[in-house]
Amino acid sequence: MPPSDLIELTAAEAAADIARGLISAEEMTRACLDRIAAVEPEVQAFAHIDAEHALEQARALDRHKAEGGRLGPLHGLPVGIKDIFDTADYPTECGTAILAGRRPQADATAVARLREAGAVIIGKTVTTEFAYYSPGKTRNPRDLARTPGGSSSGSAAAVAAGMVPLAIGSQTNGSMIRPAAFCGVFGLKPSHGLVSRAGALTLSRKLDHVGAFARSVDDLALILDVLAGQDVADPDSRPYAAPAFRVAAAEASPVAPRLAFVRTPVWDKADEEARNALEELSGELGAQEVELPDYYADGWDALRAIMAVDMAHNLGHFADEGEVSPQLAALFEEARGVTALQYVAALRDAKRYAEGVAGIFEQVADAIITLSARGVAPVGHGATGDPVFCSFWTLIGYPALNMPLLADDEGLPIGVQLVGAFGRDDRLLRTANALIGTLGLDE
Repeated sequence: MPPSDLIELTAAEAAADIARGLISAEEMTRACLDRIAAVEPEVQAFAHIDAEHALEQARALDRHKAEGGRLGPLHGLPVGIKDIFDTADYPTECGTAILAGRRPQADATAVARLREAGAVIIGKTVTTEFAYYSPGKTRNPRDLARTPGGSSSGSAAAVAAGMVPLAIGSQTNGSMIRPAAFCGVFGLKPSHGLVSRAGALTLSRKLDHVGAFARSVDDLALILDVLAGQDVADPDSRPYAAPAFRVAAAEASPVAPRLAFVRTPVWDKADEEARNALEELSGELGAQEVELPDYYADGWDALRAIMAVDMAHNLGHFADEGEVSPQLAALFEEARGVTALQYVAALRDAKRYAEGVAGIFEQVADAIITLSARGVAPVGHGATGDPVFCSFWTLIGYPALNMPLLADDEGLPIGVQLVGAFGRDDRLLRTANALIGTLGLDE
């Protein structure tokens, strides 16, 4: 199969072909490296990449297969790693010169699980500075003049540009769903605590999530099967009987999925074209409109208070060790104005919002449908776009999934966000696939 065809395969297709011996891990990795060589000068999705090291990993996997070794679910698949996850074989610099040359001794739990599943860790993808707002070098593959979003900018762009079939990222506010929307790929922020954050840069224990980017729902389920699970090194990961996410995602829904259309209190911040497109789509799907109580409008301030205090606590010392961006310095200053009472109240309110949203899934819908971002990716590279349509769902820790279902008149992607019940990521994936089938996009 020509290398140009290999990069068109989904992760699930490529894994199946490698397992059957139709292609090798080395051939798949070479195809991705060739694609990276062709488009990286313009897209600039990678912070660190070593082609020969990637090929060495692939050759070792091919030898393992030839010797009759057991194959993991990601055997031979190149995966991009956001540069806030520790990797024993690559630097981890978190998008800042302060940590230039930092070499961890061990892999983050998520990276270790990927390796155990047979993935080729092809390189480290660009993150914004300390996974906050100061942009990195990455450009949006859909339109190089536009932002790819952030903070998981390199991971989203690498998948969108065909450099890798899978990549991992993180979200503390809107750092996965927004770049997935801007770059036109599938992106999943799982339920809080489902995927270990051990070995990743800590911004906020309450808000940090680890997730993935892919070209299909099936691919997201494939990698989630590998990443999910309790880890004693992450105090918020929990013991649970892990569902087989890929099996669940492929199951036929016994009834048509019920959707709740939630504009949220920030609906007026969306571009008119995006609002109209989602309203039309929701009507076609028969989604039931649900309004959040007025007091939920305070949720955005609650997230901001928690994020500012936690990031100042976890990262503030870097301001003394070297120069930080004006955006990060301003956040640290903002944190000084948050009182202990306000912080504790924000944590309390987050729990109250989560309990209230649970009622939507119990009484109304299998998933909530709303926007992933205000509209298409903004022009310019000085900012990463507004995470306002992600903030509330991050605050309450519910799983969220970006689906590239809509586009503007120029063909630029407008993300559709599906939000699922807490801890029911399997149900969210199944609903997403059912929605794709309803729209006839699986043909």
